[in-house]
Amino acid sequence: MFKLEKRPQQSQKWIYLSPFLAVLITMISGGILFAALGENPFEAIRIIFWDPLFDPNFASYSRPQLLVKAGPLILIAIGLSFGFKAGVWNIGAEGQYILGAIFGASVALAFYPMESKFIFPLMIIAGALGGFLWGLIPALLKAKLNTNEILVSLMLVYVAESILASVSQGLLKNPDGYGFPGSRNLQNYESAANVEIIANSGMHWGVLFAFITVIVSYIILTKHIQGFNIQLTGQAPRASKFAGVNPTANIVFCLGISGALAGLAGMFEVSGPSGQITIEFNSGYGFTAIIVAFLGRLHPIGIFLSGLLIALTYIGGELAQLMLGLPGASIQLFQGMLLFFLLATDLFANYKVKIGADN
Repeated sequence: MFKLEKRPQQSQKWIYLSPFLAVLITMISGGILFAALGENPFEAIRIIFWDPLFDPNFASYSRPQLLVKAGPLILIAIGLSFGFKAGVWNIGAEGQYILGAIFGASVALAFYPMESKFIFPLMIIAGALGGFLWGLIPALLKAKLNTNEILVSLMLVYVAESILASVSQGLLKNPDGYGFPGSRNLQNYESAANVEIIANSGMHWGVLFAFITVIVSYIILTKHIQGFNIQLTGQAPRASKFAGVNPTANIVFCLGISGALAGLAGMFEVSGPSGQITIEFNSGYGFTAIIVAFLGRLHPIGIFLSGLLIALTYIGGELAQLMLGLPGASIQLFQGMLLFFLLATDLFANYKVKIGADN
């Protein structure tokens, strides 16, 4: 007989071991899934995790794409980690990502075709502001009316998607686009283009911002009083009030910084890899970043590494779809398994398995 027995305190060993175990179990379960779809499971796993990095036929394209995919995931996940550590659950980063892209693209298109070195910095400010304002809605509703930020932030994703569809076919629609929905391509507008800093490396300004955010967030969360307040609020909400932490300010800060970073990710994406506002612009990065945040244990360095890993599953998944004909839904399920098994293995951080019946 097996029995779960609560540990006196969390096991630090299991806290750091569970992400690796979750990845391993995901590979095994994913292999079973691919076998059920009629494919060689070992070949599928190899294509997803090995070929994009080491196969000479694909590596020259895939390695730069690793940074392109990881940049927005890391930015969004870092923002989410602030709220998650404080017990503030922002599930609507996808909507904040969309609003950041719309705000950033709007600034660029308002100045088109004027060329100026100030346009791109203004787009960065606008992108962060768009995400911040969208994150401020659930923050203020929770702070003033004690609403559930999970539901509010999630429902706002669908509002953001409606706004995206509207501006793609109306306000931001390309007047020279022959009636097709979508804005002008910002990659063709020199002052608004998020170009690679180092040619053929995948390192554009959004990736650089992601790296900087990892460093700054590490300092805030581990060296600054605000990081202490955030962690205290999440671990002991009542004690944090006695310590003088303002819960309203904490909620606004966490959801605000989360929204701003998601908005920046959207702005860098629309001005770079995506290039334009379209109905299909939202890519699911806001939801996938939840997996990245938890896989990285809500720690900036861990998020950086998990962002690269999940980006690899994106690239390898696309390669597997191309080479093996796997359906896109199977790759999404594969990514979802990772979060599921991570949550499952996290159980052992708080509980230990006791074998044998009690006397």
